[in-house]
Amino acid sequence: MTNVRIGLDEICRCFHELEDPRSTINQRHPFVSVMVISIMAVLAGSSGPTSIARWAKLKEGFLLSFLELPNGIPGKDVFRRVLMCVHPAAFQSCFTAWLTSLRAAAAEATGIEQPILAVDGKTVRRSHDRAKGLGALHSVSIWASEFGLSLGQVACAEKSNEITAIPELLRLVDIHGAIITIDAMGTQKAIATQIVEQGADYVLALKGNQETLHDAVRDYLERHSKNDFADLDVRRHTTTETGHGRQEIRSYLHMPVPGDLAERERWKNLTSIGVAISACVRAGKETVETRYYISSLPVGVKRFAHAVRSHWGIENGCHWSLDMTYREDESRIRDQRLRENFAWLNRLTLSLLKQHGGKESIAMKRRSCGWSDGFLLEVLVGKDG
Repeated sequence: MTNVRIGLDEICRCFHELEDPRSTINQRHPFVSVMVISIMAVLAGSSGPTSIARWAKLKEGFLLSFLELPNGIPGKDVFRRVLMCVHPAAFQSCFTAWLTSLRAAAAEATGIEQPILAVDGKTVRRSHDRAKGLGALHSVSIWASEFGLSLGQVACAEKSNEITAIPELLRLVDIHGAIITIDAMGTQKAIATQIVEQGADYVLALKGNQETLHDAVRDYLERHSKNDFADLDVRRHTTTETGHGRQEIRSYLHMPVPGDLAERERWKNLTSIGVAISACVRAGKETVETRYYISSLPVGVKRFAHAVRSHWGIENGCHWSLDMTYREDESRIRDQRLRENFAWLNRLTLSLLKQHGGKESIAMKRRSCGWSDGFLLEVLVGKDG
């Protein structure tokens, strides 16, 4: 238990500088203990203040062995009040040192020096409250695809507001030395400039919201495809995947940005352009999808292909798990701050589960956290209790 105690002490210190939002008359239960219990309960399967309190009551002896709880286990109103009052940005800032250490450990274990950080949005569809004029929670997050780590989150009113949320999110996270990937919604000149100024590279998708640039890249590639790019320094890479009743062939082309490309000078460090073509055959029917990209990276098709492929990992590795394992899309938490803080707890605990070396599924690991105190501590502090 000694090693676990050290790990938990380090986690508790994350919250020492976070101001307790409660009035002095409502501080019967230590703030740090409330926070730590909340994290542990969400790891074990809790989805709201009521289930946090229920889990904590059932684990009273276990929690009393290492947390300061002079008045016993807090009730559901305590957890609700605290998580409703803590400002989401301040709440996230508590985890910076923790996430930094997890990121460093993952980088060392994988040997990855230039990680892919995918930026994407997600809506919690049932979190709206029409009676109060509160729309469903939409948030933008950064996902370190190769590490399985959620590094930051910013809520915004709806998907169209991602353009203003992304710059704020990028400022919250140390992106120096990384490759930032963003869908077409975030392909904005100011965002590209910010990424470069923060010491990172970008791979940005192109669609109609940047119509002039999108059309220029598409027309350039279509024109040169007629002679199979014989006049260009183009690099190619193809992958084939078979399974689940389908075959998918992905073809990537990466090349220097043409000197006369429309709007080239308006994009900071624009160095290369690329295309990803996905041809999928299922039940004898073929569908083909073509995506265009701009990038600050020098030409290197395998790195470009890896960045594009890794970006899709935020859907498969993060959003899918949040919906299928955490049932986040079904959440009916309607208080604005409470739902934001719970969305962050979901992402944090998903990251912790992904750092665990066991071969079990995320769903099985989460169940195991509820069944076994030892396994829960193993996931929480990254060592065997």
